[in-house]
Amino acid sequence: MGSTYLNGLIVGLAFIVAIGPQNAFVLKSGLLRQNVFTVSFICAASDAVLILGGIGGLDRLLIKFPSLLDVFRYGGAAFLLFYGFVSARSAWRGGSGLEAEGQRMSFKSAVLICLALTWLNPHVYLDTVFLLSSIALQSPAPLIFGLGAISGSFLFFFSLGYGAKYLVPIFRNPASWRILDLVICAIMWTIALKLLFFN
Repeated sequence: MGSTYLNGLIVGLAFIVAIGPQNAFVLKSGLLRQNVFTVSFICAASDAVLILGGIGGLDRLLIKFPSLLDVFRYGGAAFLLFYGFVSARSAWRGGSGLEAEGQRMSFKSAVLICLALTWLNPHVYLDTVFLLSSIALQSPAPLIFGLGAISGSFLFFFSLGYGAKYLVPIFRNPASWRILDLVICAIMWTIALKLLFFN
């Protein structure tokens, strides 16, 4: 059982470590030290729901109603294009580093953006519900494997959110903040274009 849990932990981490819209938003929240726990928890808890849903048969629902993925695809692409534009505008305007007044985000906005970045991204369903759950179902104890993957998700998002404080000295420089905004914009627009044209 221990090896199954560990395998789930490793596979779960492998699926979420890649730079994506969720990770970029968690990193930015951590740098600003705003809503870090909430943002990290929403991302990790969402993964938990999707992983358990995949093991429990959610993939069959998505196969039965494939148009659901199209809704997430176009809705997610539209949101990512918008969020990328916001990041590009922020990079263009610049600021005074982490102390910039305009960087503050309300709790409600953080929650809504985090939920949108998570649940409107069809890659989340493909990676978590289909791929990860199919690996889990091939293990001797799928639920234990899933719990390992869920632990990996909590470990990663909370480490990213709270570990961002070590990068704060770098991001007191406005130029570093502009570069981060440009990187976030590039990530959002790249994923949006992939959703629209390469699926």
